[in-house]
Amino acid sequence: MNFDILIIGGGHAGTEAAYIASQFSQLKIGLITMPGIGIASAPCNPSVGGVGKGQVVREIDALGGITGKLADLAGLQFRTLNESKGFAVQSTRVQIDKIQYSKNAEDILSSLNNLIIIREKISSIKKVNDNFIVSSDCSTWNTKKLIMTIGTFLNGKMHTGEVTSLGGRDGCESSDGLEELFGNINTLKVRFKTGTPARLNKDSINYALLEEQPSDPAVETFHVLHGTNDRFIDQKSCYLAYTNESTMQIIRDNKERSPMFTGQIKGVGARYCPSIEDKAFRYPDKNKHHVFVEPESHDLNTVYPSGISTSLPKDAQEDMIKTISGLENAKIEVYGYAVEYDVLDTTQLNMALEMKSTPGLFFAGQVNGTSGYEEAAGQGLIAGMNAALSAIGKEYITLPRSESYIGVMIGDLVSNVRDEPYRLFTARSENRLYIREDNSTLRMAKYREKLGLTERIDKYNKEFLSQFEILMDIISKTYIGQEDKYLINSEINVPRRMSISELIRQSSLDPVKTLDSFCLYYGIKLNKRVVRAVAITAKYDGYINKSSASQAKLSKIETKKIDWEKLIKSENISFECKQRIEKIKPETFGQLSIMEGIRPATLAAVAAGFN
Repeated sequence: MNFDILIIGGGHAGTEAAYIASQFSQLKIGLITMPGIGIASAPCNPSVGGVGKGQVVREIDALGGITGKLADLAGLQFRTLNESKGFAVQSTRVQIDKIQYSKNAEDILSSLNNLIIIREKISSIKKVNDNFIVSSDCSTWNTKKLIMTIGTFLNGKMHTGEVTSLGGRDGCESSDGLEELFGNINTLKVRFKTGTPARLNKDSINYALLEEQPSDPAVETFHVLHGTNDRFIDQKSCYLAYTNESTMQIIRDNKERSPMFTGQIKGVGARYCPSIEDKAFRYPDKNKHHVFVEPESHDLNTVYPSGISTSLPKDAQEDMIKTISGLENAKIEVYGYAVEYDVLDTTQLNMALEMKSTPGLFFAGQVNGTSGYEEAAGQGLIAGMNAALSAIGKEYITLPRSESYIGVMIGDLVSNVRDEPYRLFTARSENRLYIREDNSTLRMAKYREKLGLTERIDKYNKEFLSQFEILMDIISKTYIGQEDKYLINSEINVPRRMSISELIRQSSLDPVKTLDSFCLYYGIKLNKRVVRAVAITAKYDGYINKSSASQAKLSKIETKKIDWEKLIKSENISFECKQRIEKIKPETFGQLSIMEGIRPATLAAVAAGFN
């Protein structure tokens, strides 16, 4: 069977790659996934979004992806994180019904006319001339473009105490290593590790002893074509519990039985998402840690106790959990475990996530050393989009880090060798006052437009941009004095006649509520998402304008193409920097600037060449 694009792996990266590529109706797309695994399944935390991650989901949505839509349709609970902080770091998080999420993903992908879902395990991959030949034990497929989204399955090995088994997640087998599948691809010398907590029977928990966290009806949905506050399934609360001295002492007493400390696990875990064993020994004086008890599905009898990921033996897991208030009688349905797996050396990829040495071969998702469904989905969209553009003879589209968190992530991945799983958060962006959830459409619409497609999202993006410009113009030209303040809020102070945009910038006012009141009084009926984006943009306008000149210069130089082969011959660059440049082969000045070990003098010398 012949395909224009073939995707191996049906997780969050593979789902996004397949969905965006299928929008190019002239292409034939194949998605190969292991038998018995649901499309876009959630083997770990059953949630989508979070700090930095919510911004990625909204960027994906504005670019025509599917993750935000799936999260809304299966959303059990909606919350805003960092709500007490500035709008720039506020992020949406949706607790999902993981059974419904996966079912919806499969239903949507199965309905696409030019996409075929294949359930087989891959045994070999070869490149012959310009085609990739992919084989299972009983089938063979040919494709021009191949996208590898194989998650934690690459030589995956699971650990619970001394017990080990091959697999990328509970109940699933692993895939062979890249060396066996595809001989000339390099993985990192170090393996990575992730983990998951035990799943608890939801009826065995005393919720009266836990702190309830209900769903917030005011939180906006991710998908812009949904109503801003639509809820598609019944909402459920999450609950908060805490570890204590007894909990942590059991973990410390069982150190010699933990595969993390016996040398059984050699993989490196995520620094920013540590297991409970990590916490026990990294913070020996701290015994109180959050445990978020989260529902997994209306159709499952289990909850996910986020915060106590572990690979301890089963009896130690039972003893540990029973020390937590409210979980004294908790019954474990599935024990926690850790997974070790191989990851790609992502410095072999370009900004389109294509292998530099093997044109037409793309990698996306956890195989690239990232953690989280959102990071995987963002990469999948970029790989799928660029594979499709390449298949029809168009130029790649890449996102600059100054305009998107996806751009920040991919720039970080391809510019340096990873020494631990990569997690995205707002602090990684140098421009986070601008890269916000509310203005994702504003930032991403021009890149979506380059695809030349005519989906519903394309019409929405055009309408959003038009309404945004109209309302920004209105608030800059409409003035209000002290005698008019009742039009918006009789409690506010208007010391002099000022524009509505100036008024919004007053620190004592909620910009969104203020602009909502203004629009209501004057009968201005616009998309609620537009009003929110305009209000927050006006709020931050002063801060952004101060750095706009330097940011514009930075953005301009960031995307400048560089000739790395010419740089390694330059007399103005140190030998050490030349070695690093030759290894990474940076494509742009922006990528060069975030590479480890590149000296300021090197950057200055390269920048001088642009004048």
